[in-house]
Amino acid sequence: MAEVKLVNIKKIYPMAEEEKKKLKTKKANKGNDSTESNKPNLQITEDGVVAVQQFNLDIKDKEFIVLVGPSGCGKSTTLRMVAGLEEISDGELYIDGKLCNDVAPKDRDIAMVFQNYALYPHMTVYENMAFSLKLKKAPKDEIDRKVKEAAQILDITQYLDRKPKALSGGQRQRVAIGRAIVRDPKVLLMDEPLSNLDAKLRNQMRAEIIKLRKKINTTFVYVTHDQVEAMTLGDRIVIMKDGYIQQIGTPQEVFNHPQNLFVAGFIGTPQMNFFDAKLNKKGDKYTVTVQGHEIELNNEQCAKLAEKENPEDIILGIRPVHINLADEGIEANIDVTELMGSELHLHLDSNGKDVVAVVPTTEIDVDALHNSHETVHYTFKPELVHLFDKNTENSLL
Repeated sequence: MAEVKLVNIKKIYPMAEEEKKKLKTKKANKGNDSTESNKPNLQITEDGVVAVQQFNLDIKDKEFIVLVGPSGCGKSTTLRMVAGLEEISDGELYIDGKLCNDVAPKDRDIAMVFQNYALYPHMTVYENMAFSLKLKKAPKDEIDRKVKEAAQILDITQYLDRKPKALSGGQRQRVAIGRAIVRDPKVLLMDEPLSNLDAKLRNQMRAEIIKLRKKINTTFVYVTHDQVEAMTLGDRIVIMKDGYIQQIGTPQEVFNHPQNLFVAGFIGTPQMNFFDAKLNKKGDKYTVTVQGHEIELNNEQCAKLAEKENPEDIILGIRPVHINLADEGIEANIDVTELMGSELHLHLDSNGKDVVAVVPTTEIDVDALHNSHETVHYTFKPELVHLFDKNTENSLL
């Protein structure tokens, strides 16, 4: 088993000379002397396209780390650099204390599970799982023992004589995981392994991966764009955007204390509601004016705000589950309702602002609100709000 350490990792995909000339011409026409320009999900320099920038992470032995973020944020590229499938442009990668920048993938003692399973179609399940051990010229009895142990852990013993085409998506993914764990790798890398499965199978496989983690002692690095997977699987979550790390923390830390506007909006379903607001100081106290209503912050929030200079124009965030319907408060009209069984999702028009509220069906008259366009009022507790600087988008609390 192993610790993994990434120090100032950077990945640049070089541009062709023709593309470099176009970039220089474009900058000259704009009168821009800087060497960099930024685009959504893309940073372009004269060296090339920067996919991962200043990536620093210490992964503990046997820890389950999840890299999560939108498409194009650099999470899969980072995983492939750990695997040795992508060259590291700058920085250092250590696995079990050994510098691995120039170590061949086969010598890193890692295993990888791919999104598309990557099984050999002409081989049986047994042969697929045994293949890497045969390449290592392991003894036949050891190969047999390890394959059957992995099959038992993953509940695929009955499929060992079948070929991949005779298996369902979930069964194929189990085989792909089995092929990885028979090698007893120091690090197990998983690149969106559940994205090709339907919702029900995805839920089942998430539970299987949690069980698997308890049965095998290895370090997991898991990549996904699905924040539900990240929240349920990870010991810690690394949230990425445009090649940069936005926040690292436990699922509860990133949910309760997002460091910036992006993390706040990315983690949590439905997404957090955001309002333009004003921060006011009254003596030692702070209040927030939002949608024409003034909210007094609690002592702990006021103490944190008093430690630094704060802007007047801010963004207030509140999660849909923390919005309460009330007799008085901010007025809104119901646009759309979604009955989700135990919850009713209300899409509200609040003074021209779209707001989502999640209300337990046990607390309301569902028949009266579902499919209605009534006027309602809502409030939220001050201790549950998140405040962000409107310019920097960083958290104020």
